[in-house]
Amino acid sequence: MAAPQGPGPQQMAAMQQQFAAEAAKRGLTPEQFAQKQREQLIADATKLGLSPEQYVAQLRARAMQAHQQQMEAQKAQAGSPQPGQQAQIPQPGKPQQTTQQVPVNPNAPADPKALALAKFLRSQDLKPRACIMDGQRKEIFKVKRAIRAIESPAYAKAAAKKNSLLPPVTDRASAENVFKLLPLSLLALRISKIDPHAGHDHAKPKNRVKGLWTVKIEQHQEVDPMMHYVWLWEGSQWKQKAMAAGVVAGIFAVVLFPLWPIMLRQGVWYLSVGMMGLLGLFFAMAIVRLILFCITVVVASPGLWLFPNLFEDVGFFDSFKPLWGWQENKKKKSKKSKSSSSDAVAIEPAPSATTTSAEPAAPSSEPVLRDLTARVEEVEE
Repeated sequence: MAAPQGPGPQQMAAMQQQFAAEAAKRGLTPEQFAQKQREQLIADATKLGLSPEQYVAQLRARAMQAHQQQMEAQKAQAGSPQPGQQAQIPQPGKPQQTTQQVPVNPNAPADPKALALAKFLRSQDLKPRACIMDGQRKEIFKVKRAIRAIESPAYAKAAAKKNSLLPPVTDRASAENVFKLLPLSLLALRISKIDPHAGHDHAKPKNRVKGLWTVKIEQHQEVDPMMHYVWLWEGSQWKQKAMAAGVVAGIFAVVLFPLWPIMLRQGVWYLSVGMMGLLGLFFAMAIVRLILFCITVVVASPGLWLFPNLFEDVGFFDSFKPLWGWQENKKKKSKKSKSSSSDAVAIEPAPSATTTSAEPAAPSSEPVLRDLTARVEEVEE
């Protein structure tokens, strides 16, 4: 096998021009830009615990492997179409939609930059929706919302201040390249919707949840704004682990109650007796206030309530305010409401046509418009 040849003079000149253009975009000279790239490379290698030479060799190996996979995929796509499929012929009137294929290496470790990107996107509102993949509930999102979040000012602010591992984004192409870090590290993969009951003779079940997709992972990972990706990285699970540990510890504490020290067991006994006493006091207060109300209804109508808001839908402290109050009469309340509604009705002035003047009305030369629309009047029996 022949060794790979180095780049030719034309390629070297093109690379130098591209390097100078990138430096000019950032307002630096090529030497300053190169020095900044070296410092960034050394910092990344230090974070991974590698020397700069080892880190460069690792990057070259990844690039060569990705290039080989891309070449193999291009050769496979350039082959003849399978039987039953028609080759797509480009039409001059319709714009072609270009997709970029992302090579995925399952054995590659997760990139720290990809983890930082996943943490940022998890904190953004990508409008995720639930799906079922391999019998488990996952979250999916659209690529266009993720790229929109990467191009947002929040990403630039987080990359500048909070997390220096986030790659810089200058245009749409760089945002798509940053998004490719997710499938490269197997943090999120492209999926497609499938029907789990396809090919079965039975009817579709009636208890299917509307909008809950059943998905599968696609073999070719491409980046298109309208595609859906599923989250395989769920973030830090320390809260769930802490809750599970607390539940297990509580169960063990209850089971091992006979082995507790005598002081702790006495404390639990006193606490339970105190809670039972408070509960009994509450019931006793409810009975006393009911007896007091029954007595005051006969002696001093309409009746006196002790803690009138005790069973109302209010807060704990508001349930004991005020200390006492009279029973409100529903008839009086209804009369008050009727009187207030009658007072609120405005008295309209009588029309001029109903005046009882003895003088005849002066004839007018203007034609009189009569309302000839039909009316239905109610007749009281």
